[in-house]
Amino acid sequence: MPILNVKVSAQRSSQMTTSISKILLELTSRILHKDPEVTSIAIEYIHPQDWIVAGKSLAEQGKSSIYFDIKVTDETNTKAEKAQYIREAFDAFSELLGDLHNESYIYVQDVRATSYGFGGLTQEYRFHHS
Repeated sequence: MPILNVKVSAQRSSQMTTSISKILLELTSRILHKDPEVTSIAIEYIHPQDWIVAGKSLAEQGKSSIYFDIKVTDETNTKAEKAQYIREAFDAFSELLGDLHNESYIYVQDVRATSYGFGGLTQEYRFHHS
């Protein structure tokens, strides 16, 4: 059920897309306990020349970066799980992309069950009718 919106400063390729999706599916299922069968990932590639940190492009700095947010139903994960997820995701993308800029962001967004869902049904509805 989570949706991940990913921005990455990397060359677009099917191999890179596969690597990113495998990393995120593994972390999201293992740490946040989300079902991979209903996890969606949208990946947008940003040229390092167009990603600016501290007034300089990543290309100028010789760095890479990642930003992604993941929306999960509120109160389904602990603070410790979210902290572990952010830490392990940063480490995994550091390994995948190389010199990852410290200003790379990961945002686990808790969304109210009455305001979030898929297939035309809210998570609140699913909770009460399962």
